[in-house]
This record gives sequence, C-alpha cells and structure tokens, in this order.
Amino acid sequence: MDEYALETIELELALLIRRAIAISTNKSIGNLDRSAYLLLQQIASQGSAGVKALSEQFHLDISTVSRQAAALEQKEYVKRIPDSLDRRAYYLQITALGTKELIDYKNARKAAIAELLQSWSAEEAEMFGQLMKKFNRTFISSDYGNKKYFG
Repeated sequence: MDEYALETIELELALLIRRAIAISTNKSIGNLDRSAYLLLQQIASQGSAGVKALSEQFHLDISTVSRQAAALEQKEYVKRIPDSLDRRAYYLQITALGTKELIDYKNARKAAIAELLQSWSAEEAEMFGQLMKKFNRTFISSDYGNKKYFG
C-alpha cells in the first residue's frame, strides 16, 4: 500500500476517533456512554446474552463487561435472566426502558451524523458507510481485534 495513503488513513482515523468520542460524550445527545450504547445495541439486535459471550464479541475482559452490565442493570436498562441449565449463570435482556434509551440515543446520534453529512451526496454517504463497515469487519478477522491500537 502507498505510504501516503497509510499516513492519511492513520491521521484521519485518529481525528475521527477523537471527534466521535467528543460527540458520544456530549450529554445533550443522551444518557448513554459508548460502552452502554454498544452493549445495549448488541443485546437488542442479537437477543439475550451472557457476560462471557459479550466479552468475547467485544474482545474485552469478562470483568470489564460485568462492570458495564452491572451499571446497565442498576439503571434498569437490562435485567438478569437465569440460565435454566446453570443456575449460577445468567443472561442479560434489554428492558423496555433500555430499549427506549437505546432508540432515543441512536436517533440523536443519527441526527448529529446527518447534520455533519448534509452536504454529501447519497452515494458518498453510502460508500463511506460501506467502507467503514469493511474496515471494522477487518478487525474481526485479524490479530488486531484482540489488541488496543486505536482510541
């Protein structure tokens, strides 16, 4: 790959991460932080999940996901469902309140992104979304998915 392309991608990715974090920590957008949003999104889209499965999906320690899940449970965004096969284990299920917060937060984020992209053509936005999706999927199939290099 061309060195100039790599340097451009590296710098622009660093700037994107910095700016995305600034947007997602803006409390005028909603009550969720990035980790809560991603956990709720995963549970809402994939169904009830255990802490171990979530930690594997996000490449995080079980203790980290457990702490994040406890915070979501305290806010009543998720509830614990006992595992019928192993009474010591449980699954996390999103609640109606958690679903409402997730939808509200996601809509606020989409509105902010739409405002940023208002001068872009539909084709540019579609291409950008597809390339970001491809880039994110690349992490899953590489060793980098298990390491923290960006952020």
